[in-house]
Amino acid sequence: MKRRCRPHTATLAALIALALSACTSSAPPPGGPTDPDIDAIFADLEGDRPGAAVGVILDGEVVHRAGYGIADLDHGVPITPGTVFDIASISKQFGAMAALLLEAEGNLDLDADVRTYVPELPDFGAVITARHLIHHTSGIRDWPHTMALGGVEFTDVISFEKILRMLHNQQAINFPPGSEYAYSNTGYNLLARIIEVQSGMTFREYTHSRIFEPLGMTRTHFSDDYLEVVSGRAESYAPSQAEGASEGTFWNLPNQLTALASSSLNTTIDDFIRWMRNYESGQVGGEGILGAMVRPGVLTSGDTLVYAHGLTVNDYRGLPALGHGGSWVGFRTNFVRFPEQNLSIAVFCNVSDCDPAGRARRIAEHYIGDLMEPAPEPPEPQPQPEAPDLSADRLQEYTGSYRSPELDSSYELTVDAEGRLVASHWRNAATVLSPTGTDAFEGDQWFFPGVRFVRNAAGEITGFTVTGDRVRELIFERRR
Repeated sequence: MKRRCRPHTATLAALIALALSACTSSAPPPGGPTDPDIDAIFADLEGDRPGAAVGVILDGEVVHRAGYGIADLDHGVPITPGTVFDIASISKQFGAMAALLLEAEGNLDLDADVRTYVPELPDFGAVITARHLIHHTSGIRDWPHTMALGGVEFTDVISFEKILRMLHNQQAINFPPGSEYAYSNTGYNLLARIIEVQSGMTFREYTHSRIFEPLGMTRTHFSDDYLEVVSGRAESYAPSQAEGASEGTFWNLPNQLTALASSSLNTTIDDFIRWMRNYESGQVGGEGILGAMVRPGVLTSGDTLVYAHGLTVNDYRGLPALGHGGSWVGFRTNFVRFPEQNLSIAVFCNVSDCDPAGRARRIAEHYIGDLMEPAPEPPEPQPQPEAPDLSADRLQEYTGSYRSPELDSSYELTVDAEGRLVASHWRNAATVLSPTGTDAFEGDQWFFPGVRFVRNAAGEITGFTVTGDRVRELIFERRR
């Protein structure tokens, strides 16, 4: 869309100056070029509601660049390719790139014990390296799960320093470093601290000087101050769950996170297009570092992961692809690149039910679907084992007060009037624990995925552990 100059009332000289200023501005237009078939994929996000910004590059050319919906519902500000989003875990590739650049400068050994750089980190009885952190093979527990168990809500203030303090209070890790893969945001936050120590700069300063400034990403930065005012930034939303709320109403989910390297990158589609072009040009990093970026991690068993350096590297319907998704409060984001077809796609949403990965796949299918294999059949649903039925009297054995010394947080377990075992916390909603096996339970809150009670030699319950995909056997000790 071309910008029109429509003066109203001013002197003739002022009118001429205004017209020249507006019509010769170097600022990018609100959108375009656009592809109507891609517009159709986002048609449901248009109008007075949260939405998305989208950028697509094919064979070096921008073929779609547009915004849909509203960035700030309070003020009716529309989303454009210049709207600033927190892109959540897509941020990790920039943390990995920073580590590789620092290594190339001779200031970081990716295979050295990280306690060489951060000696205040607890000694977990095994060597953890920066390479382990990059590939999620360190065994370090993921802070979103541990903090949620400790009563922290995602809309609370969660600072970089708080995350590191939580890490320094941990007494164990999930598994021996290098032996397994378990996604860990905490590992990338520790990586950011190492980069700060070894570069002598803040992580924000280092990434700005080595990555964003050389690429001309002038509206991109890692947020290290949740109170900072950022012009043109999108708010994050979720469909309202309030009782009686009508369809099309939303909750505003405050974003007060500063999780350096793992998340918290503020950027625009226009700036991210510059980053996607870097995968083609190698302007930052060159061929060597870009080659390392897509090199997957390898476990001590010799098995190769699909996770590389802040990027998942695998196939989609028979075509090699790389990319990453992101999710934080109401932000949902996705980046995918098909290197052999030279197609790159970025979708940034500011509403939790947006499904950016599904939309990005539909964009890819539009442009290169004729090269793809048929879509696989969905897996057959697996039957669930029958859960044991324990009486209220049997459940009384598990009641009591339990505390985690690592989280400095306690739960009271009681049997409610309906005969259910319930875990209560002064900040978290009560969690109903349903039996799944001998001394094993599952909670109806996501942060209690698996609970197993621990007994001593006399058969007495001494505590319980919580285990999930990213946190394993986190102990809560029975106090009474």
